[in-house]
Amino acid sequence: MSDIRLDLNNICKDFGGLAVLDRISLQVGRGEFVSILGPSGAGKSTLFRLLTGGVACDGGEIRFDGNVLAGANPFAFMPQRDALMPWRRIIDNATLGLEVQGASRTAAREKVAPLFAEFGLAGFEQHYPSQLSGGMRQRAALLRTVVQNRPMLLLDEPFGALDALTRTAMQRWLMTMWAQHHWTALLITHDVREAVFLSDRIYALSARPARILREFVVPTPRSCRGLVSSETSRIEAEILDTLLSQQPDQ
Repeated sequence: MSDIRLDLNNICKDFGGLAVLDRISLQVGRGEFVSILGPSGAGKSTLFRLLTGGVACDGGEIRFDGNVLAGANPFAFMPQRDALMPWRRIIDNATLGLEVQGASRTAAREKVAPLFAEFGLAGFEQHYPSQLSGGMRQRAALLRTVVQNRPMLLLDEPFGALDALTRTAMQRWLMTMWAQHHWTALLITHDVREAVFLSDRIYALSARPARILREFVVPTPRSCRGLVSSETSRIEAEILDTLLSQQPDQ
């Protein structure tokens, strides 16, 4: 793959003698959308903690744009829950990441304000999180994430807490936004259909200690992703077969 942004090479991680990651190697190219699928407890979120500096790896190497990852964090991270602060209005939640980076509230608001319409939040700038629907809260959380203008997005099951209809609508909205901005993104998800719908490539992880079982390429044009097709059904079935082959017999 040319123009690699993120390169993980033989990453290992133990916690108190418990092996969590076992020689994980994966890559994400510039402008690519890649997903990681795996069972609960496999270590998917541990990978994000390694990337954001929450923990250090015990073996292997992480490179970003060809350089060993160290010092400045190139990632904008969106957690599973929207994590909006209930006492801050939506515009002030959206500016939080910029303020943490040192921007004044006035400067942060000036940068964020033009994006509210694009994120479907125009007119809700002065609302509190409790006044918004689940989907709108997630859009506000993503706005807070991308406005930081980091080179790469880390998305940790961002739609997992939403109902099925809202989740589907948010997946379609995210695909539209990605097509407009060409973000480089790495997504953790338990949802096979979500991964196939959004991704260029998918890595399937084994149960703990996690290792890469297989890499899947999604060749279906994005304009056809919302349609039921033999190609998408085949990929979904292959991913499920790969993941289920690791489950103990019932």
